[in-house]
Amino acid sequence: MTPRRIGILGAGSWGTALAIQAARTGCDVLLWGHHPDHIGALSADRENKHYLPGAAFPANLAVTADLREVCRFTDLLLIAVPSHAFKTTLERLKSFAPDTLQIAWATKGFNPDDGSLLHELVISLFSERTPVAALSGPTFAQEVAAELPTAITVASPQIEFSSRLAQFFHSSRFRTYTSTDIIGVEVGGAVKNVMAIAAGIADGLGFGANTRAALITRGLTEIIRLGLRLRGHQETFMGLAGLGDLVLTCTDNQSRNRRLGIALGRGQALEAAVREIGQEIEGVFAAKETYLLARKHSIEMPITEQVFKVLYENLSPAAAVQNLLSRELKCESGVLQE
Repeated sequence: MTPRRIGILGAGSWGTALAIQAARTGCDVLLWGHHPDHIGALSADRENKHYLPGAAFPANLAVTADLREVCRFTDLLLIAVPSHAFKTTLERLKSFAPDTLQIAWATKGFNPDDGSLLHELVISLFSERTPVAALSGPTFAQEVAAELPTAITVASPQIEFSSRLAQFFHSSRFRTYTSTDIIGVEVGGAVKNVMAIAAGIADGLGFGANTRAALITRGLTEIIRLGLRLRGHQETFMGLAGLGDLVLTCTDNQSRNRRLGIALGRGQALEAAVREIGQEIEGVFAAKETYLLARKHSIEMPITEQVFKVLYENLSPAAAVQNLLSRELKCESGVLQE
């Protein structure tokens, strides 16, 4: 049988965890990172001591800083870089990638250039015939690396591709589900980070479980409003890539977005909080892109709007909460109720 091979682009915590998981299922894996010193350390240590200390690399997981080497190794690539680096990574691939290239990603966010969905960016740079897939769900890298039970969604309009990719990661401790709703999966994965910042702000201000539950619930409503307008499927937002990821990110301090919100709620400046966390915080980018999408499509997303104003217009967290609480009475029924 032909060996199962996959190249994973992005040697941060999430890319490394996915590389370890794919290797555990028997795949030959080549993990790429753009910093040669970091890749050199991974090769020498056989673990990612900076992001995932203690998670040893299986023997069938190799590393490289050479993107061409990855394309020679396999035509199936999974991108796990931050959303702001997604387009640049694709552009680097385009000049030498094979015609048979298949592209999946575990990146959660929008294209910062114009707010488009990531699959739209892939298609625009490559071809409508290029197999594409998005992986998303309630997944912390540390827990995947530690083999704690996890479930994820693999979404692609090409059913054969999502099924094949799901098999690359599926195990007794890592359950994969497939979906054809790539739009819904992408929207849920991006906007939940904005809601996690909001939940963190509320907790940082000293509010309780009631407030957090209300924010999660109303945040889900906002995700569904935007997702349906962009042609996602409502059932997706009640699944792993919607509600599941939203609950995880809003309630556990492994979430960098939630930790940022907590710091802001406690009065810490944005720049200082970002430096202290020391890793990419996707919700900062997603807040702006989601806010602009909501305005473009005339969708009311009040939580998103207040998070945007805190991050980009220096609105105080306390004032943002007051703005939400002082909104006029509305009927709750119907997710599109505005």
